[in-house]
Amino acid sequence: MNTTLSKEQIQFYTDNGYIVIDNFLTPEELATWREAVTEAVAERNGLKIPGKSISINDDDGINKEADYFNNVFDQLLNLWQTNEKVKKLMLDERIGKMIAELSGVDGVRIWHDQALIKRPWANPTSWHLDTPFWSFSDRRAMSIWVALDDATLENGCLFFIPGSHKTTTFENPGIGKNMGEIFTTYPEFKQSKSVAAPMKAGSCSFHCGLTIHGAHANMTPGFRRAMTCAYMPDGNTFNGTPNILPDAYVQSLKPGDLLNNNEQNPLIYSR
Repeated sequence: MNTTLSKEQIQFYTDNGYIVIDNFLTPEELATWREAVTEAVAERNGLKIPGKSISINDDDGINKEADYFNNVFDQLLNLWQTNEKVKKLMLDERIGKMIAELSGVDGVRIWHDQALIKRPWANPTSWHLDTPFWSFSDRRAMSIWVALDDATLENGCLFFIPGSHKTTTFENPGIGKNMGEIFTTYPEFKQSKSVAAPMKAGSCSFHCGLTIHGAHANMTPGFRRAMTCAYMPDGNTFNGTPNILPDAYVQSLKPGDLLNNNEQNPLIYSR
C-alpha cells in the first residue's frame, strides 16, 4: 500500500479536511480487497449491523427517509467483526499510522467499517457530516474511503466542501432526500464551492468526520463499490448516542464512560 504521507499532504488535509491518495493499492491488493469485501457481504445475507436485527432494506434508526436512503446504496457495517479477511484489512496498523499522522492523535481505534455499494441508477447521497452520528464527539475523527470500482462523475464519486471541518459542529440534520438540508444548519457554506473527488479503483481518500461531503447519483447501469472505515482517536468517551454499538454494550454504558472495549473498538495504532 502507498502509505507514506508527505508534509504537503498532511498540510493539505489540515487545511481542507480531506485528501485523495492516488494508487493507494497495487492491482494485486485491489483484487484482495475486492475478494474480501465480496465474500464478507455475501456472508451477511443482508444483515446490516452485527448485534442488531436490521437488514439492508430496513429502517436502521440512523438514516432518515428509509425508502429513499435504501436506494442510495447498500450499506453493510462492521464487516470486520464477521469476516477475518476484512478484519485484517481494516485493522492494518499502517492505516492507523496514516490516520494518526493526518489527525495528529497518538492512538487510533476502529469505529466501524462500511461497504457502500451504489447500485445502478442509485440516488445521490445528500450533503452530510459523519461524526454527529457516532457515539463519541471528537473533531479529529476521520474515515478512509477506498474505491473498489472507478468512482466517476457519472457513477457517484464523492464531493467535499473544503475547509468546512474547521467550523462545523456536532449538529447534523441527517441524510435525507433534500441534498441541501445541511445548509439550514450551516448556512455559511451555502455559497461555497464544492470539489469533486473522482478516483480510479484502488485509490482512496481520507476525510474528517466534520467535513461536509456528499456523492452524485449513479447515472450508469454499473455498480460503484467502495469500502470505507471510520476511526476514533483513543481516549474518547460515550456521548449517549447508540449508533452501531450492540444493544447489550450500550446498556452497560453511561455518558462519559471510556470507549475502550477492545472487542468492539480495538486499538490498531499507538505512537
